[in-house]
Amino acid sequence: MEPLRRRALIEATIAEVGAAGSLDVTVGQIARRAGMSSGLAHHYFGGKDQIFLAAMREILSRLKERVVANTGAAASPRARLHAIVAANLEPENLAEDVVAAWLTFYLAALSNDEAHRLIQVYRRRLHSNLMHDLRDLTDVENAQNIARSIAAMIDGVYIQLAMDKGKFGATEAITMIKTYLDTQVPQTPEIPQ
Repeated sequence: MEPLRRRALIEATIAEVGAAGSLDVTVGQIARRAGMSSGLAHHYFGGKDQIFLAAMREILSRLKERVVANTGAAASPRARLHAIVAANLEPENLAEDVVAAWLTFYLAALSNDEAHRLIQVYRRRLHSNLMHDLRDLTDVENAQNIARSIAAMIDGVYIQLAMDKGKFGATEAITMIKTYLDTQVPQTPEIPQ
């Protein structure tokens, strides 16, 4: 039962943070949404910060799985770059509660060392994934700049979604980032790897 209860608490945390739009939620609210007592939630995680960090680890784990799945099917560096962008902007990642959790996560990273460490892991992984394929398309300096810009655009999409609910979606965001990539690295015939 423990794994199921932990999963229920993690999902409830994402939903509660999404509904509140901040960390201004209690362990009791999270536990109620998960259908259990706050004592049980404390038993499994210790407190709100630990539950929130577990929720963010879960979101990051799901994202990593999607990136691996998407890039595994891509046949060229550009296709893998498109797959990385698409994985970051899949509907599951753009759900209102997940977007709110991401934004809250970034704010928490300013004052919580563990949240800051998790953000750095995510940022390094995204940068490394982008650089892996950008190096095959352009010089290293240009690749660094493009990778930073794409990462900033992905983060910007989350902010845009939070501010303009429903007016900006995954399709528009993916097209925008692909267009940027194509202007920075014009398409040339590529040899599949």
